Amino acid sequence: MLLHIVARGKIGRSPEAELVERYLKRISWATKLTELSDRGGKFPDAPGDSVTVVLDERGKALSSMELAKTLERWRDGGKREARFLIGAADGHAEAERDNADLLLSFGPATWPHMLARAMLAEQLFRATSILANHPYHREG
Repeated sequence: MLLHIVARGKIGRSPEAELVERYLKRISWATKLTELSDRGGKFPDAPGDSVTVVLDERGKALSSMELAKTLERWRDGGKREARFLIGAADGHAEAERDNADLLLSFGPATWPHMLARAMLAEQLFRATSILANHPYHREG
């Protein structure tokens, strides 16, 4: 299953970008990162055999193990792509939240969207490591 991060804003050359790259390179599953402009336009339509996760402070906070089990269920259920949408500083439109298969939160705090991208990449690495019985989950 492809893990596809679709994020508003250009991360450029920054410490956050280095973290994102570091974790995405370590994931054994296929990954893709798509950057969109900060404003205007909408997220691209999802393929029919995909699930859409919207990062939103009002979403559900999943433990790393719960995220791993969710990815496993989707993968084993035949989903070919899990899209993770990260909005700009103002968040997501109501329609984007309404159309999501999962609203995911990193807790009640508000995080900079560039840092949220790095946090998501780490959690995807951790979740896929859990599914592969890799010791990283207990090292970190």
